[in-house]
Amino acid sequence: MPDSVNIPKPIFEELLAHARDEAPNEACGILAGRNGSVSHIYRVKNGDPNPEIRYLMDNREQLWVQKNMRHNGLELAVIYHSHPKSEAYPSATDIKLAFYPDAAYLLVSLADPARPVARAFRITNGAVREIGYTLI
Repeated sequence: MPDSVNIPKPIFEELLAHARDEAPNEACGILAGRNGSVSHIYRVKNGDPNPEIRYLMDNREQLWVQKNMRHNGLELAVIYHSHPKSEAYPSATDIKLAFYPDAAYLLVSLADPARPVARAFRITNGAVREIGYTLI
C-alpha cells in the first residue's frame, strides 16, 4: 500500500468543484485507477440524513461505481469527502466508518472557501496516518 497517491490535476479540480457544488453539505465520491495512479472520478450522492455534518454514500450509486470500476479494470484508490466548515482531518465518525484500509481517504476543507485545503490519510483499525498525494 503506497504512502502516496498520484492524482491528475483535472480530476483534483473536479473534486474541488464537487465539494463547492455541494456546500454547505458534505460532498463524497471515489477516485479509481491502477497502480496508485488515479484515472477516474465518481461523484456519489451523499445520502446521510444530516449531510451538513456527515456523509454516507448512496448505496445504489456506490454499487454502480463498484460495478463500473470492475468492468473497466479499475481499483479503488481514494474515498473523498468534504468538510464544509471544519479542518481537513477525519472526524471520529469518519474514523469509525473507514472500512477500506487499502484506500486513501482524501478530505477537503472549505472552512476558507477561497483557499480549500486537501489532505490524504490511511485509516486502519481506528489509526489515522497522513500520507501524501501528488498532482500530476
